Amino acid sequence: MFDTLSDRLSAAFKNLRGKGKLTDADIEATTREIRIALLEADVALPVVREFIAKIRERAAGAEVRGGLNPAQQVIKIVNEELVGILGGETRELRMAKRPPTVIMLAGLQGAGKTTLAGKLAKWLKETKHQTPILVAADLQRPNAVTQLQVVGERAGVPVFAPEPGNGVGDPVDVARKALDEARTKQHSVVIVDTAGRLGVDEVLMKQAADIRDAVNPDEILFVVDAMIGQDAVTTAQAFLDGVGFDGVVLSKLDGDARGGAALSIAQVTGRQVMFASNGEKLEDFDVFHPDRMASRILGMGDVMSLIEQAERTFDADAAAKTAAKLQKKGGKDFTLDDFLAQMQSVRKMGPLTKIFGMLPGASQFKDQLENFDEREIDRIEAVIHSMTPAERNDPNIINGSRRARIAKGSGTEVATVSGLVERFFEARKMMSAMASGKGIPGMPGMPGMPGGGAAGGRKAKQQKLAKGKKRGSGNPAKRAGGGAPQPQEPQPGQLPAAFGGAGQNGGDFELPDDLKKMLGGQ
Repeated sequence: MFDTLSDRLSAAFKNLRGKGKLTDADIEATTREIRIALLEADVALPVVREFIAKIRERAAGAEVRGGLNPAQQVIKIVNEELVGILGGETRELRMAKRPPTVIMLAGLQGAGKTTLAGKLAKWLKETKHQTPILVAADLQRPNAVTQLQVVGERAGVPVFAPEPGNGVGDPVDVARKALDEARTKQHSVVIVDTAGRLGVDEVLMKQAADIRDAVNPDEILFVVDAMIGQDAVTTAQAFLDGVGFDGVVLSKLDGDARGGAALSIAQVTGRQVMFASNGEKLEDFDVFHPDRMASRILGMGDVMSLIEQAERTFDADAAAKTAAKLQKKGGKDFTLDDFLAQMQSVRKMGPLTKIFGMLPGASQFKDQLENFDEREIDRIEAVIHSMTPAERNDPNIINGSRRARIAKGSGTEVATVSGLVERFFEARKMMSAMASGKGIPGMPGMPGMPGGGAAGGRKAKQQKLAKGKKRGSGNPAKRAGGGAPQPQEPQPGQLPAAFGGAGQNGGDFELPDDLKKMLGGQ
């Protein structure tokens, strides 16, 4: 959703690189680009004006300090202000001192309230160890009750639905009875799914207000479709005035809209975005962290969310056993079965394009991620499943005839099987080195590598003491040739040499070749 905004902001910051001081002209040009980027992203005009004014005020007359160049300094300011308009700190749900906690969902029809009710219930059940119950109080929309029952079944959460819906029944009475049901059956959280309309009207507001008065909710969450742009702000303000709400939930955050609602709604209404729904599955639901979202928008990734997702997905005991295999005998105990298990665990985290997108600098290979075919992973799994247990345990025995049999059994080419085996050996070598604390093979300047670790530190110290004096090589040929070229210092905005930056003639960030092939790159 924020790809276009991220690209425009990155382009605005590029013009500041290499400058030793921010002039008024630099600040004006940069803020103009940021203003255009935000307006194109459909951010509300009052929010844009306030945002730009704060950036201009903080950046005016600023000189390089604390090791930051002007581009980094402006990025830091923009990041902090983005966090501010996104709501500041992450807000948790308020839980009632005496259960049940009542959460009421409000919003327009089509915003995704019913599906989100199931997502919220599943999240509360699995993450917060609560015992939620869903309440079908949307008795107007055709089959809304049935939809909630299906969603509840998928989430493993009971649904209170005494009325069939489709225009039959009193939603206020259903909500009131749901509280008695929750107390009787000792449910700790009650989630009330209310009806919506295609637009804001008096009937909608009165019904929502009546349900609110009947159940006295601890939290009223306004569910808004993140794809409707500035109209989301108008609708939110109408609900705030007519019913009131405590927090915002953004649905359809995986869409291709410009994202202005997310950047506007908290600032305009004064209510924080608390949750974000970013897919169709019940698992596609996250707590909204303003600092992490700002980091994503600025192309700096979201490593914390990636780590949390991995912790939820990976089995700690299995991971420990895998690490032990990689540390012993140079990783030779690590088999293709282990490799397949690791790959399947990663897939449980979600689409690989989404996982890679959380890495810092992912925007630089956005096109490769978009063109990545998830079916490539299915082909790899098919190849491994076509091997015998002995072959998966020791890929060295896979000769030409075995490769032909595996290729036929998996519906692939012999070259695909050969490439997988070769990549497995390379990956095992790299993971074994990392698990043993030796760094990444072939990366200069990494611990355990030539020129890295303690030796690299001594070399740097000797160079510092020499204060610019060149020491001749003991090899006459090297002396005649002037010695090996010294690694360049990375320029502002570049990566270190070990990661494809200045040490590679100032080139841009490059993915490893194997990852390029996997992503369908050139």
